[in-house]
Amino acid sequence: MKFAAIDVGSNATRLLLAQLVDDGQPPVFKKDSLIRFPLRLGDDSFLARRITPEKTGQLVQVLAGYRRLIDAYQPLAFRACATSSLREADNRTDIVEAVKRESGIDLEIVDGRTEAEIIYANHFERNLNADRSFLYVDVGGGSTQLTLFSQGGTFESGSFNIGAIRLLKGLVRDSTWKEMKRWLKKTTRPAGSLVAIGSGGNINKVFVLAGKKLGKPLTYKKLKDLYRFISRFEVEERIRLLGLHPDRADVIVPATEIFLQVMKWARISQLYVPFIGLADGLIHLLYESAKRPSQPTEPVTS
Repeated sequence: MKFAAIDVGSNATRLLLAQLVDDGQPPVFKKDSLIRFPLRLGDDSFLARRITPEKTGQLVQVLAGYRRLIDAYQPLAFRACATSSLREADNRTDIVEAVKRESGIDLEIVDGRTEAEIIYANHFERNLNADRSFLYVDVGGGSTQLTLFSQGGTFESGSFNIGAIRLLKGLVRDSTWKEMKRWLKKTTRPAGSLVAIGSGGNINKVFVLAGKKLGKPLTYKKLKDLYRFISRFEVEERIRLLGLHPDRADVIVPATEIFLQVMKWARISQLYVPFIGLADGLIHLLYESAKRPSQPTEPVTS
């Protein structure tokens, strides 16, 4: 079964085209294409609480292009979601209407808890030791989503306005850091020993820079060493010497700082990076919906 998902984030938009092959065993997830377009809506939203007409026009054009690709791909269904940058934009309703008018896409603006639940739908923890407890950590441009999955099926999530763009712009309040610290200590201490599962474009790139083998974890010490290494370079040097994209080179340091704080406060020593995100979670949710006889998934129509 083929599905498509759109993630409108604070730093970039993504279109994921993927298949789930179900042959009676656990379905096999196959990514056919992942298209990323840097837009950084968070620069507008977090500073002025509005997306400018210029950025709105770009977003509408990008999503209209995504829609043409979706129609060519012919998935069973697709879903499009926007996160913190549009959550906080006062003109979000106008933007959603413009997207619908120009592309036919129903763009959902999801709250923090729903965002965490979508990311958790990837269920990467099923590939690890079932006796452990896990903390999903998704660091975006505007917010961090934390989801605890502990032994016995306990599930708790929290969303905090601490993101890479927001931190870069000096927009994270001390009270918000303290709120996340309290949540982590209260929620994770009863769960015992934890392993972290990290998602987001920045931690994916850090993992690549670490030269680690896929499926192997990053230790807290290794992540801290990488943070110090990357921080030594100016933004232009990160582009030229480390091969980072311009829209990644400035936010990778604050994003890594957030991961380090979460691991420190939750006393986590290992972080797995499976290269999953919101779009992947949407694909899994679409598949689960399609498999329910009582709630058939409507086909995509042009």
